[in-house]
Amino acid sequence: MCYSAEAWNLLEAFVRDTGAEIDMKSFWELYLGRDEQYRIRKKQSDGHKIPKGMDLNFLHPKNELEEKIQGLIQEWNTQKISESEQELFKQVKRVADAERKLAVKETKAALTDVRVGGNKIKQLKRWISDAKRTTLQPETDNRIFPDWYCPVLIVENGKKIIRPMRYHCRPAGMDPSIDRTKTGQVSGTYNSRRDNLTRFWRNLFGYTHGLMLAETFYENVDDGKGGSKEIQFRPRTGETMYVACLYSHWTDPSGKEPDLWSFAAITDEPEPEVAAEGHDRTIINIKPEHVDAWLNPDPNNLQALFDIFDDRRHPYYEVIRKAA
Repeated sequence: MCYSAEAWNLLEAFVRDTGAEIDMKSFWELYLGRDEQYRIRKKQSDGHKIPKGMDLNFLHPKNELEEKIQGLIQEWNTQKISESEQELFKQVKRVADAERKLAVKETKAALTDVRVGGNKIKQLKRWISDAKRTTLQPETDNRIFPDWYCPVLIVENGKKIIRPMRYHCRPAGMDPSIDRTKTGQVSGTYNSRRDNLTRFWRNLFGYTHGLMLAETFYENVDDGKGGSKEIQFRPRTGETMYVACLYSHWTDPSGKEPDLWSFAAITDEPEPEVAAEGHDRTIINIKPEHVDAWLNPDPNNLQALFDIFDDRRHPYYEVIRKAA
């Protein structure tokens, strides 16, 4: 599975390379929805997860709608800075109190407070710095995980459209509970296996296709010590990956929940170099010449779609970074 990717978020480049139109109203609704969730729950962690790379599109707004989006982003960052600074004060005090105790007597609780508090202080300082930063750091700012949003290329009414969607598909008609496993973990519907396209995904495959443009992807594999390690893969050619996706527009029959646009990346048997690192799936990176055919599928000719998969690109996916 592709559990994380460095996705394209800069809209000008997206438009330049694909010739698509930006559904700016959807971007505004996404940011507005995040702001409304915060107002209701008073917890930023409950809001829509939007990478900073997407925020930077609106640093210099060109029209009234983009100005509204910029205002929502500024309000969000102000809230994040305020919350982080308050928590930072608490953690600094926690560490200082623990260090005073350690000066008298070493205890397990005090040592834990110094260690945990110190780690939280570093994290909070990073959050504050990121909220204030206006320059792009692609590997962090463009990185998405399940439940995060990124731009997806689709065709709607005969036109190529760029719309923000959640990376974790909830097929139309299904209960929201499908998003989580029985233990509360994120379910696997952020990826769709090729060998399951005509079964679980049959209402999307051949009907609602999209593309995520990405520079690199990440996988978790067994570290051989009872844990896991993260591996980053990037095409050695440096080419942008055109990741085949399925998407859905979910609506709540009761009207209580907001609409959800979401997608899943399609995976297939692993490329040899990916398998050699211990992972059993690889995203499908289609050729640019197949983009139009993929985005305009014929549900009566699924074989043509499988042919696109079979003719996909096979760049050597080089391991960039391993982290324990």
